[in-house]
Amino acid sequence: MEEVSFSPEHMEEVSFSSEHMEVVSFSFSSEHIEEVSFSSEHIEEVSFSSEHMEVVSFSFSSEHIEEVSFSSEHMEEVSFSSEHIEEVSFSAQSTWRRSASVQSTWRRSASVQSTWRRSASVQSTWRRSASVLRAHGGGQLQFRAHGGGQLQSRAHGGGQLQSSEHMEEVSFSSEHMEEVSFSPEHMEEVSFSPQSTWRRERWNQKQMKRQKERLQLNMASVTELLGRLNLRDGLKNELTSAEFLQIKSTLKHDKELSESDLCSVYLHKLLMLDYKARYIQAKQEPTYTSEECDRETDIFEDSDEESEQTNIHPLDLQMAVFHCSDSFLKQKMVTKLSQCQYALPLLVPDPFTGDIECPLWTFRQIQKTWKKSETKDDKTVVTMKSMSICKAETPMVLCFRLGSLSGSKSQLINTLINDRHSTFFHRNCPGSSEKRLLLDGVAEIAWYCPSGKPTDSFSDCVAFCNLHGDGLTHQKLRKTLMDKASVNVFFVPTLDKKHESAAVIKHLLECPTPLIVLVENSGHGANQLKKGKYKVGLKKRSLSDVSEELRGIIGDIISGPHETFQLESMSQIGLRVDEGDTSCKTSLSSAKEIMKTIESVPVSDVKVKFLPCQGQLWHDWSKVNKELYRLKGDVEEDKCKKLNECKELRERQCKASCGDLMKSFVGHLSSLHQTEREYFLKWTQILLDGHATECLSLILQDYNQKWSEVLDLKKQMDKKKPEDSDQKKTPDRSKELKSKQDKLADISKDLQSATCGLEHIFREMAQIYEAHQSLDKPAGQGPTDWSKYPELAAELMISGHPMELMDGDAGHVPLTWISGLIDQVIKKLGDKKVFVLSVLGIQSSGKSTMLNAMFGLQFTVSAGRCTRGAFMQLVRLSEDMKGFQWDYILVVDTEGLRALELDGNKTIHHDNELATFVVGLGNMTLVNIFGENPSDMQDVLQIVVQAFMRMKEVRLSPSCVFVHQNVTDVSATEKNMDGKRKLLEKLDEMVKLAAKEEVCDAKGFSDIIEFDVQKDVKYFAQLWEGSPPMAPPNPGYSECVQDLKSFILEKAKKSPGVTLSEFKTKVGDLWNALLNENFVFSFKNTLEITVYRKLEVQYGNWTFALRSEMLKIEEKLYRQIKNGKLGAVDNILLYEEVANKYNEIKDSMTKYFAGENDKDMLIQWRVQHELKIKDFKDELVRGLQKKLNNVIEQKKASKEVDDQKATFEKNLQQKSKELALKLKDNSPDDQTLRKLFHDDWVKRVSELTRNIKPAENINLEKDQIQAIRELGFEMDLITSRKQSQRYKTLSERGDYTEYVGQKHSVSKWDKVKSTVTQFLDGRLPRKDQEQMKNLITVVEKQASEQIKKTPVADRGYSPSDLSEMSFKVGTSITEFESKWKYPLKKEFKVDLILFVFYRTQRWISDSHSQFLKNNDVRTYLESKKDEYYSIFSSFCKGSSSAVVLAELMCKKLKSSMAEAVCNETAIYIAKDMKQNVPAFNENRLKLEKHILKSLAEKGEFDRYKTYLRRPKTYTETFIREEVETLLHTKEYKDNCNSFYKQKISYIRQKILTALHEASETTKGNKGGINMWLQEFTESITSELTFETIDPQSYTDVNNFDFLKEEIEKGLNSISDSVSVNKLKESRQRPDEILIKQLFNCCWEECPFCHAVCTNSFKDHKDGGVDHSTPFHRSCSLRGWHFRDSKEMSLPFCTSEVAGDATFRPDSSTRPNWSVPFKSYRSAGNPHDTWSISPDMYQMCYWQWVVCTFQQEIEEYYGLKYEGASPGVIFLPTHRPASPLSPVPILPPVCTAHPAFPLSANEF
Repeated sequence: MEEVSFSPEHMEEVSFSSEHMEVVSFSFSSEHIEEVSFSSEHIEEVSFSSEHMEVVSFSFSSEHIEEVSFSSEHMEEVSFSSEHIEEVSFSAQSTWRRSASVQSTWRRSASVQSTWRRSASVQSTWRRSASVLRAHGGGQLQFRAHGGGQLQSRAHGGGQLQSSEHMEEVSFSSEHMEEVSFSPEHMEEVSFSPQSTWRRERWNQKQMKRQKERLQLNMASVTELLGRLNLRDGLKNELTSAEFLQIKSTLKHDKELSESDLCSVYLHKLLMLDYKARYIQAKQEPTYTSEECDRETDIFEDSDEESEQTNIHPLDLQMAVFHCSDSFLKQKMVTKLSQCQYALPLLVPDPFTGDIECPLWTFRQIQKTWKKSETKDDKTVVTMKSMSICKAETPMVLCFRLGSLSGSKSQLINTLINDRHSTFFHRNCPGSSEKRLLLDGVAEIAWYCPSGKPTDSFSDCVAFCNLHGDGLTHQKLRKTLMDKASVNVFFVPTLDKKHESAAVIKHLLECPTPLIVLVENSGHGANQLKKGKYKVGLKKRSLSDVSEELRGIIGDIISGPHETFQLESMSQIGLRVDEGDTSCKTSLSSAKEIMKTIESVPVSDVKVKFLPCQGQLWHDWSKVNKELYRLKGDVEEDKCKKLNECKELRERQCKASCGDLMKSFVGHLSSLHQTEREYFLKWTQILLDGHATECLSLILQDYNQKWSEVLDLKKQMDKKKPEDSDQKKTPDRSKELKSKQDKLADISKDLQSATCGLEHIFREMAQIYEAHQSLDKPAGQGPTDWSKYPELAAELMISGHPMELMDGDAGHVPLTWISGLIDQVIKKLGDKKVFVLSVLGIQSSGKSTMLNAMFGLQFTVSAGRCTRGAFMQLVRLSEDMKGFQWDYILVVDTEGLRALELDGNKTIHHDNELATFVVGLGNMTLVNIFGENPSDMQDVLQIVVQAFMRMKEVRLSPSCVFVHQNVTDVSATEKNMDGKRKLLEKLDEMVKLAAKEEVCDAKGFSDIIEFDVQKDVKYFAQLWEGSPPMAPPNPGYSECVQDLKSFILEKAKKSPGVTLSEFKTKVGDLWNALLNENFVFSFKNTLEITVYRKLEVQYGNWTFALRSEMLKIEEKLYRQIKNGKLGAVDNILLYEEVANKYNEIKDSMTKYFAGENDKDMLIQWRVQHELKIKDFKDELVRGLQKKLNNVIEQKKASKEVDDQKATFEKNLQQKSKELALKLKDNSPDDQTLRKLFHDDWVKRVSELTRNIKPAENINLEKDQIQAIRELGFEMDLITSRKQSQRYKTLSERGDYTEYVGQKHSVSKWDKVKSTVTQFLDGRLPRKDQEQMKNLITVVEKQASEQIKKTPVADRGYSPSDLSEMSFKVGTSITEFESKWKYPLKKEFKVDLILFVFYRTQRWISDSHSQFLKNNDVRTYLESKKDEYYSIFSSFCKGSSSAVVLAELMCKKLKSSMAEAVCNETAIYIAKDMKQNVPAFNENRLKLEKHILKSLAEKGEFDRYKTYLRRPKTYTETFIREEVETLLHTKEYKDNCNSFYKQKISYIRQKILTALHEASETTKGNKGGINMWLQEFTESITSELTFETIDPQSYTDVNNFDFLKEEIEKGLNSISDSVSVNKLKESRQRPDEILIKQLFNCCWEECPFCHAVCTNSFKDHKDGGVDHSTPFHRSCSLRGWHFRDSKEMSLPFCTSEVAGDATFRPDSSTRPNWSVPFKSYRSAGNPHDTWSISPDMYQMCYWQWVVCTFQQEIEEYYGLKYEGASPGVIFLPTHRPASPLSPVPILPPVCTAHPAFPLSANEF
């Protein structure tokens, strides 16, 4: 070497170059060195170069330095970048003295990039930071690269560059070099003072520039990683919980994953508690080269050019997802990692800025439970602790390494925590790789939780913190964690004083914190250096041995006094904490306000003080409300009392509501935005849990202890044999057991009082809302606005929060709240479809855990009593999921069956109620069974089977899947097959038992539900892989969860689901039915009823369309018959005519039943209604065929009369013409002319009809008396009954006692008994009264049908018609009397016959009048008198024959046009009313509502009497009156006239066309008037009936154009409007059409109150639909009274069926048979055909009627409402403002009935 020099201050390059250096030494002796350089002629290149450095300079200045040299005493080879370098060392002979100083301090900004090449060249780039460090007098310069090469310089003893013993490569600027730094730990002063001063500003600028370059390079690497993971925009668009909680497609197999799938799959596996999520890897395609090896040594050579394909490091994946997630998803991730028993990130460097953050928020939901073991008085005492891990104060063991190790630090730490689970990820874990980007510098923490067993590693909870990466590199992290540690455990490769870690070790030894040093190159066992300081060798020792020694040392240390670590204290160390986020801080402040209020009272008093509405008030209300369905005694009085109690409790709830806590909570919930609201709810729950933790822990310990004592005492009593028992001790033990059980119950109450969470606050909101809503309280302002509560809850439910469906404490469903909540969800989302998935199982069997794992839900999970009641949560279906018919899964989680808190019958009833409710709600129910033995499940299976059986009986069809949890071997096929067989056998056995109780004929489980034992039974592995609390979840369990989820989705794909509104309705139906003792009888499927009602409306539209078509066909054929074009009508013709419309209706039906909405419900009625519409068509065809053939027969029968009419008419016309011609020249006035015509008319008619017998006028009154006398009744009796007129109201009488004689008696005692009975109450018993009413109704109906079958209109009336009728009535009375126990008086028999005559009299008169009109010549000629006078008058006035003929034709045409158009108008108006009038446009139920409304508006008791006695008659009257009223309204007048005008115009145009064609044809054929009339008639008979005109009187007419013009003039004068009277007189009448349509329904009456069934189908029972009506009424309105008294029976039958009273059905075989109202169906027909559901809040309509017409009712029936004066009656409500409003809950008051104000919007 000829020249060695260092360049001056601002040297841009300093280089060392040497080819083969054996010794390199540097000596500096000159004070004023201007240049120092190293060079050699034969050196190819030895260089230190900086790619981005502008100045690298070293300047040394010291007054006393004689020699500064670098030399190597024993160095054989010194080389940089040697391929096989074994040792590189620099030893300095000369000492650097303390006085050396640096004018400018190098801090964090210097970076070096170095690349050492094969050509003996070194290029180094310093990347991260360089700082000068001094530790106790020594400075250290450290470079870390690939294999651990270190460059180190020290003061006080010399500078040394040293490498590890076996280093194969030393390089600078490695891709994975994290930090190159000079940093002082305890630097007093380290200074290098150059002769030329560096300026601080220039240096800082350079360092900032280098830092920026480093960040850019690091960002590029991280960005590349995020891009590979498809998270390129992850930091901008944070991943959210909502996104990953959506239901997505089945996960791909791990081997099929691409890198872009990794994040999604990782999160979904983690959410399912699959700890193998950490080990997932993307599929790697192997790369091969086709080049062959030419040389044998090629295999040993390493080619840098080969592309190295690396997996993404598992923890890089985890940390990438962590960095890209929002705070809530981070929290969920960390919570799931904790459940998987993995270490959690405690300190996390930012991958871009390097800033360190403590994610304290992510730990907040983690609860840890452990059992602490202590020795007290030579006994081991185990104490259970359960608390938030953030609050736990535990010792913390900090583990880190100083330098590079050949072994794994993390793997050794894992053996201290769980030697069978990798809590901390280590280098030997699957997927590990040397290249990792985001893990170094991350500090992770995990806790060891003992189980209280002797095998525990530690007796108390211990935290282990593991710093990833080299502790020497991460100085700040190491120092921060050391300050918090209870024990420092560090790993070093050697304890050589020359090692870079020596200074740090020295410092650690001087610290007071206990220390354990693990030395890699030492093979010695544990050695205590001094108190609290230990050294343990690792070399050639097994992990288990080292682990055992460490456990002992750590155990000894923490058993004595030690520092504790609390996670919450990390917020005070000066680092950034995620809880410093503005939203988080704001929400925490709000939550603390809530807690400030709560903490003001003891834990056990929180609910009583601040949540009063859900406490005893709500429990009492629930109890009373249930009692409403189990009434006793006087049901109306009992119901009144309970309704008032309910109202009073609601009033008290209103007064107690909206305290400080609720105002504050609702206020914050309303004002915070979405993110803040999420934080607020979580903070509130966290603080609530923390507040009650200590109290709950003590109560739980006490509960467990007392429960163990009870079990032990039971075992002792069971083991004691009866023959050996001490009779004196047995009662004492029973008392002791009872005492302990009572204390256990008290502790359970304390536990419930101390438990307070968000669900209780939301429950309070629900009760506040229900109380105010039920009493119609006005809404408040701000937080007190209770009307906004459902909206707030709906927003939370949509965002994924579970909402309480059934209150588990009160055992009640708040229907008003649930309805309001779901209504708001619908308002925000729309009426989305949901698939309802519910779960059932015994207590603590893992139901909530399974659902949470399956869908990532938030249902509460803990030991013991997990869930109370039932909760529901929405889970959205991802848009990627195709083929599903619903949008959400609504998951319903329930409390466990066989609760410890309940016992005996209470448990059974509660479980049956819960199971029925949950099974009924779900489209699918998961039946969760713990274990494999079916005998252990017997109780649960019996409950479940009974619930499914009830669903079958009420026509609900849920599906079920049985899930066996905790199965030892889920892969044992044969064993599982045997288990399925046993399960099915047990299910079938349970079905047989339940069938007896439910009165069902099912013999096996498959008879009540579609069930495939091979597919619908799943086996689950046990949840934990080992024993808790340190056991991780079993991966097999997660696989089972995934398989079950896929199976559920596969089955759910076929389900249409239910809309949210349908779900709301089903909740109400199920709960209302469960409140009754008989679920099946009382269940009312509102959804099914709604669909059925819609079908009724649609079916009514179809039938009316068919009826309208048949009416049109009737009009068409009727014209043909009248015009002589049709001589017979067969059904083939009619079927052809109606075929098109019928096919159209069938197509409409097909579309309706196959439509998307409700098709699953409609399918049960499809075939039935298709047959019905066919039968209806056949019925219409038969009816029309008969009707038209009757017209034809009548026309044939009257042909002779018609011929006579034609002859007479011809003669009269000729005579009139002759007379007119004679008088033509005299010009008499009109009066003279009319007299002359009249005289001649009488004369001519007499001449023409002198041989025809005149028709006799009938005298019905005389004939009626004669017919009755023929039966043997006296004339005086008949006359007196006739004159009294009482027979006219016979069917409406309230009491028939006067018509009954003394009871037939077979013995003297019976006669005395009968006399006494009649003397006591003075009236006929009610059921006998009903029998007489039925007799009257039946006889009237039979007589009416009989007389209407008589062809009076064809042959005329005959007195024999009345004789036959009276004889038939008499026969019916005789038959009735022979079977009855009372004789009927003659007065009744006469009145009944007179009543029948009275009811048929009008029909007979009208029919006979029609006969006279059609068959009596005189009558016919008399009807033509005005027509012939008109002809006569025209001729007299000199009109030509053409003018007279035109006038005659116009009159005939106008009459025919009016008839045709009136008929068509009637059909049109009927159709319009059917479509648009509310009373007619739907179904029978709607019609009934309007009838009741009309009755109330008119307020006439006589109308009520008619309605109550003869509802069909009054309905007919209502329809007629309604049509009449409507026709007089302007709207319908205009409507009628518009249609009438349109049709008149149409027919007029047809006539004009016919006139033109007739004229042209006649002129063309040179015909006469005969041809013209024939042509014209042929043209118009298709539209009109037109009587033939004799042409003989008009043979002189030959100017057909003139004739046409005259007729046209006459037609112009025809009216374009129609009157109501014309419509009423037409052959088709709108009211008649509507009556025929609307009367085709059911008219059965309730066997109790006689309310009419409101089903629109008369034969609906054939379709399995019971009779029903919502308008049940007080039985007093039909004369019910108490036996042997005149006191009227006020209760409604809907109340009676909820009470404990009985009734006596009409039965001749069992005269004293009584049946409980609750079991009314057992009374047989007709009771068993009716569905009468208990209704505690029925409409007050009939109560208003009773109040209003009390006096009239009493007089009508001759009975009294007990204790009531006229106009006053005791009812459970005051007179309502409207009789159609719901019943308000008011105290019983005595009120007079005021005038009834009916509001316009009623109904």
